[in-house]
Amino acid sequence: MVIVIKGNVKFTITLDPSVWIFDDRKVDVHTYFTRHPEIEQREDSDDIQKISAYWDREIQEGAVSPPTLQTEKQFEKEKILTGTFGMPFAPFLRNAEPNENATKVVIITENGDTTISLAEAYELLLCFSKDGKPLKEDGPVHIYFGDGSNRDNPITHVRAFIVE
Repeated sequence: MVIVIKGNVKFTITLDPSVWIFDDRKVDVHTYFTRHPEIEQREDSDDIQKISAYWDREIQEGAVSPPTLQTEKQFEKEKILTGTFGMPFAPFLRNAEPNENATKVVIITENGDTTISLAEAYELLLCFSKDGKPLKEDGPVHIYFGDGSNRDNPITHVRAFIVE
């Protein structure tokens, strides 16, 4: 259940999606395509205001006991057991270091090959878990384009990525 990035790259990379559940770079597939940069920027501003208000209250009223970590741990555990997660492909492709003359990536699957530009490959999302379960039947990953255009019909049965 491993996938290889090879071809016109400086380093051949072997990916093991079964361990990505522990990786902090994972994202929730259900919300990945609905987030907009303007909203994220606004959320950052809102966070700063919330932190500022929190510290103002600390100064005026004194410290408040934090919520228990046990509740937070339980929530995270439940999320992992039931969530649908993906991993951005860009960090892995960057680590393989495509050569300067590389222009495209061929996605090798059991059902045929798909060729995309190198720029499009940097935007891919590799879904590795659905409803808390690894994708054993048609996996190890499902590939979604960065714009979400194939959300209803992802690329499945992926075996390798060949940079050309």
